[in-house]
Amino acid sequence: MRRITRRGMFAAGCLASLFAGEAIARTADDWPRTHHLIIQVTADDPTAMRLALDNAVNVDRHYSEIGEDVDIEIIAYGAGLHMLRDDTSPVKARIKSVGDSLRSIRFVACGNTLQTMERKEGHPVTLLPRAEVVQTGVAYIMDLQEKGWSYVRP
Repeated sequence: MRRITRRGMFAAGCLASLFAGEAIARTADDWPRTHHLIIQVTADDPTAMRLALDNAVNVDRHYSEIGEDVDIEIIAYGAGLHMLRDDTSPVKARIKSVGDSLRSIRFVACGNTLQTMERKEGHPVTLLPRAEVVQTGVAYIMDLQEKGWSYVRP
């Protein structure tokens, strides 16, 4: 039978108090949290649109691999709204694929841009089924940033 020495008991006590202190010292900031990302699309550029989608997929994959959550919003306004238009989107199939595979992503269209396009074209513009409309895309981005969201413009 192995004898426990005073030195061994002292070491065990130090380790126990170290771990207890660590548990007490942890704050809510130390625990896994949900990350938030805004990806802005403002150009009618298929390369930029694909890059925005690639960024979203890569960020989602990264946080999934380390066991953390992420919310991603791709926000399109100005000429970038073509990304979310049913009739002109060069990435329509990819949006469906990404939207089907990532639970963390939302596609957001600027309502002001939508109204301007409809007025100029003289007919209603249909958006992709996954697109949600906010009144003002830029103000929406500002609101999210003020809540701590990170911002990327590919």
